[in-house]
Amino acid sequence: MQFSENWLRTLVNPKLTSDELSHLLTMAGLEVEEVEPVAPPFSSVVVAQVREVTRHPNADRLNVCQVDAGTGTLLTIVCGAPNVRVGMKVPCALAGAKLPPGEDGKVIEIKAGKLRGVESQGMLCSARELRLSDDHGGLFELSESALIGQNFRDYQQLNDLKFTIKLTPNRADCLSVVGVAREVAALTGASLSLPICKPVACDTDETLKVNISAPDLCGRFSGRVIRGLNAKAATPDWMKQRLERSGQRPISALVDISNYVMLELGRPTHVFDLDKIHGDLEVRWGRKGESIKLLNGNSVEIDDWVGVISDDQQVESLAGIMGGDATAVSLETTNIY
Repeated sequence: MQFSENWLRTLVNPKLTSDELSHLLTMAGLEVEEVEPVAPPFSSVVVAQVREVTRHPNADRLNVCQVDAGTGTLLTIVCGAPNVRVGMKVPCALAGAKLPPGEDGKVIEIKAGKLRGVESQGMLCSARELRLSDDHGGLFELSESALIGQNFRDYQQLNDLKFTIKLTPNRADCLSVVGVAREVAALTGASLSLPICKPVACDTDETLKVNISAPDLCGRFSGRVIRGLNAKAATPDWMKQRLERSGQRPISALVDISNYVMLELGRPTHVFDLDKIHGDLEVRWGRKGESIKLLNGNSVEIDDWVGVISDDQQVESLAGIMGGDATAVSLETTNIY
């Protein structure tokens, strides 16, 4: 189980250091295997906005940018990123900044100087240059709400730590951030602030019939039909950040929300593309000879000891394990179950 310490402390915040919290959890039976920073150390990187972009007079692939980094005057910065544009907000390393080591292992120090005859007073950064990801497709674009001049580490909460705990099979109650928070509250007496889940009223009487053919596998199955979604809506930055620090790669809003609920509350869910389901759903044991292509691209053979969810034509998911590719949601999905 991996989670962000900052996320945990939004639910319970005992007066303990990170090391003390790690020791407390381990001594309580939730063995902390690893505590690691979410980002390597770097300094003098701030939120900045690109105000002007012109072509470099001596280099086809470079641009000369006028950048507002909150210093009181615009900085001239030469940039070769393909996605640089007027108005975007990005991390900016000021002159004197020290960035994470490159491939040679040496810390990179940013200095003012000339690039192809044009003075450059800093560097606009990609996520890869800050060692936040392997993405080197361009500058790390920030939200429009980012405050110009703010310390980038503070803006991204990069002084956070990732905790990895090893759980024994009898402690599945701690396979969620809420579960760990509940344990910490019990151990320390600190107040517990649980997420507020507001019921959402149904605006349709439409249902999808689900037949439970194996009550020894599944005692109850719940779902809801939702139509008219915009699957292209962006996942909020705060949610993507928490997912990444829990070892999950953000994919799309529908998938990300499902994963977030699982990680926070310990309640796994699955989102089906409603328009790809044929007829009713059935919860049953698998049958020899059946197979399924899973969401991760792997195709597996099914045995009679594996629980499945099928429709009238094929197996659609391994029950409680992983969904199938046939009913996977996409950015074109508009109706879900």
